[in-house]
Amino acid sequence: MLWGNAGGLFRAAMGDSPSLSFLPSYNDTYTEGIFKQFANFAGCTSDIMKCLRTADGNKLALAGSQTIAARTATLFTFAPILDGTFLRERPVEAFKNGHFAQVPVLFGSNTNEGAGWSASLPDASANTSMPNATETTVYNFLKGQFADLTRASFDQAVTKFYPLSDYGTFSLQGQQMYGEMRYICTAGLITGAAFDHKLKAYQFQYVHDHSDPKWIFDLHASSYDNPVLGSNHGADLAAFFPTSTPSDPNVNALFVAMREFWTSFVATSQPSAKDSSISWKAVANSNSSPRILLHPGATNDPGIALENLSSALSARCAFWHGISAELKV
Repeated sequence: MLWGNAGGLFRAAMGDSPSLSFLPSYNDTYTEGIFKQFANFAGCTSDIMKCLRTADGNKLALAGSQTIAARTATLFTFAPILDGTFLRERPVEAFKNGHFAQVPVLFGSNTNEGAGWSASLPDASANTSMPNATETTVYNFLKGQFADLTRASFDQAVTKFYPLSDYGTFSLQGQQMYGEMRYICTAGLITGAAFDHKLKAYQFQYVHDHSDPKWIFDLHASSYDNPVLGSNHGADLAAFFPTSTPSDPNVNALFVAMREFWTSFVATSQPSAKDSSISWKAVANSNSSPRILLHPGATNDPGIALENLSSALSARCAFWHGISAELKV
């Protein structure tokens, strides 16, 4: 989000599963390593910049693919870097300092944001779905995305906030850690910062399961997946880009309300839905509470509802943001 909203480019902002990505500096060893690897694949080992500028486009495209394939523990090899001119500040610091467009915001995430990512990695030592996965596998997975994460910080996170006993498997443990540090906590960071700077902010959580009555009280567990549509990263987009009408009337009613909430925010900077009895209230504190739970109703289930973030989730997010300098986010 543009610092200060120069020129009035924005009047509001909205985001779905905002990613808090690793943002190394232009001259970091990590960044230089990717550049050199790419250049080598492109056949440019001397007078590198001149070589790259005159190289065939297909050769450069192939070098990019080879660089990605060589980094088997990393999901996003090519990403923004901190150059000091265009990108001058990392997101956590920028939002805390108010260096963002001063406009109303609507941001949120899904319950199971971290599901499936590690399982896609070719590197078995960072793939938590492997039968021989260990705590070190989880660490390797996270370090593959945040290259400067230390083992000491990881161990502290596990001991204080993500003990294996809460999840049962390393796969579920890893997905919860990754989903929160990258996506879920970021929605709270943005909406909480907006509140701190006296802006209207609205946060949501897409919770697509009504099998466990505890969902409305604590979203720490990863047992809220729906066998039909689920609540993984991107699952909520089905409400806005449907390929067919949901057969479940409760799901269809949820999607109708979601479209009304979103379009009304676009038009008025305040979300409302005539087909929902819930009034979506703006964030009222720095912890980004309350947020709206977007959930299909069912028998003995309130469906769409408001909740305050649990102190446990707030503490986990505070931990990740507290080591933002180490994570370079």
